[in-house]
Amino acid sequence: MIQIYHNPRCGKSRNCLAFIEKSNQDFEIIPYLTETPTFEQLKTLLGQLNLEPIQLIRTKEKIWIENFKGKTLSNDEIINAMAENPILIERPIVVKDGKAIIGRDPDLVASFLD
Repeated sequence: MIQIYHNPRCGKSRNCLAFIEKSNQDFEIIPYLTETPTFEQLKTLLGQLNLEPIQLIRTKEKIWIENFKGKTLSNDEIINAMAENPILIERPIVVKDGKAIIGRDPDLVASFLD
């Protein structure tokens, strides 16, 4: 089953969800702002995405700029920051068959779902 880590206030996330809905595949919406992934879930997602934690951070978010920008943080500290402040997590994330992508590009989502 496909999972989408979704923020309904984000246009890219809404577009990705609409694309998934049109694919006629079973999917689950994970509203990650209210159902925040745990530290371990984020580590798993990072492995599925094949990304370093800093690559999943929305570095232009006010919380990041005010609290973390310019600091030297370990990967675990970055993951903890996302677990405590889910708004920092890049979106949308689409998971299928043990792999994941950041679904901001419709062409990438299309090829991922095939």
